[in-house]
Amino acid sequence: MQQIQEFVTNHPFLFGALLVALIALAVNEALRVLKGHRPIPANDAVRMINVDEAIVVDTRSAADYKKGHILNAKHIPMAGIEERAGEITKNTDRTIICYCGIGNVAPQAVAKLRKLGYSRAYALKGGINAWQGDGMPVTRK
Repeated sequence: MQQIQEFVTNHPFLFGALLVALIALAVNEALRVLKGHRPIPANDAVRMINVDEAIVVDTRSAADYKKGHILNAKHIPMAGIEERAGEITKNTDRTIICYCGIGNVAPQAVAKLRKLGYSRAYALKGGINAWQGDGMPVTRK
């Protein structure tokens, strides 16, 4: 404990920067939770697919899509998500699950879809890698 106090007194700017970073991280996470942008795990996605008849959208490249994708997933790369949103569904109340490789791109696609009025768009947590890691099936058809 004495070392922490010594560090804070000897390096106030570093300690201040650490506090600012921690506060920014906490605010960012709080906003994600409040806006409902928290990625959903695979088991929730399966429930949404089966119960809500969610539409699944693969935002990866064509080559990655051909290597394996979630059954019945529509392939709409991230670069064209806004222009091709109408291909997903015209019904803005329909549940949509977007996924990518590791879960870092799909939340951006979801944000774009939500701006277009798709209020029930969600990102798959961890992408297709987490999906497969949870033992969920993929197809090449």
